[in-house]
Amino acid sequence: MVKDNLYQPFEVVLREPLSACPRSEHSHSFFEFIYIISGTGKQCINKSKFTYKPGHLFLLTPNDSHYFEILTETQFLFIRFNPLYIKDRGLSSETAEHLNFLLKNAGQAPGCILKTDEDKAVVKPIMQAIISEKEKKGLYSKALLQQYINTVIVIAARNVAMSMPDEVSENTEEKTLDILQYIQANIYFPEKLKAKVIADKAGISENYLGQYFKKHTGESMQQYIINYKLKLIENRLLHSNMRMVEIANELGFNDESHLNRIFKKYRSMNPSDFRKAGGELNALV
Repeated sequence: MVKDNLYQPFEVVLREPLSACPRSEHSHSFFEFIYIISGTGKQCINKSKFTYKPGHLFLLTPNDSHYFEILTETQFLFIRFNPLYIKDRGLSSETAEHLNFLLKNAGQAPGCILKTDEDKAVVKPIMQAIISEKEKKGLYSKALLQQYINTVIVIAARNVAMSMPDEVSENTEEKTLDILQYIQANIYFPEKLKAKVIADKAGISENYLGQYFKKHTGESMQQYIINYKLKLIENRLLHSNMRMVEIANELGFNDESHLNRIFKKYRSMNPSDFRKAGGELNALV
């Protein structure tokens, strides 16, 4: 698979309207916002598909794979920035670390990153301003572009935070963020999610790990892992054609029946019923 690199702190690209996607599936080594100016279709990210329309904003993290299925002629605005961009904004190390953590976990809020109508209304004129400054290339245009991009980054991070544990905030300790990041990065590998392995990685006593995690996130580590897996399952049920056995194997369940049992326990319905209900709801939107 082709992988793109970025050789500058940030880049803004405005495409002419397209009737077909010019590229096959590919990935990046950088972050990328994709704003839909006009048109409809589907954004395909990591084997899941999300319907898009004007005003939608997607966030791709490093190593995400994606391509588009364009239904009606679409114009895209791409905003790209490398992982070091945030750290160079003059923010405190804690704030920069927290923003980086949230952006890297955009998968917790799949689809359009903007979850409220209020934020969609705020972002639209910012995107228009970005387009205007890019075309002007005048005095202070670069500085203004950076300010606009910084604002979009914070808004996106706030929306991702809505899907995080209630206790995780901008004041959360860096060690807690490291543990959460480790769990999410290794969610497909059960052997790496054992308490002893996580404790060793975090430099915490295994006996103290559970207490530490609950104190800083508001839930037990096991419950967090289950909830994170449930979100991934829901995402695949609603936005992919993966079979239940494939989802079970991917997420480390013993078998399909094990996945069904866990899902029904926490969601009060079978995965197949959830998929059907979600499909019917999407058809009405």
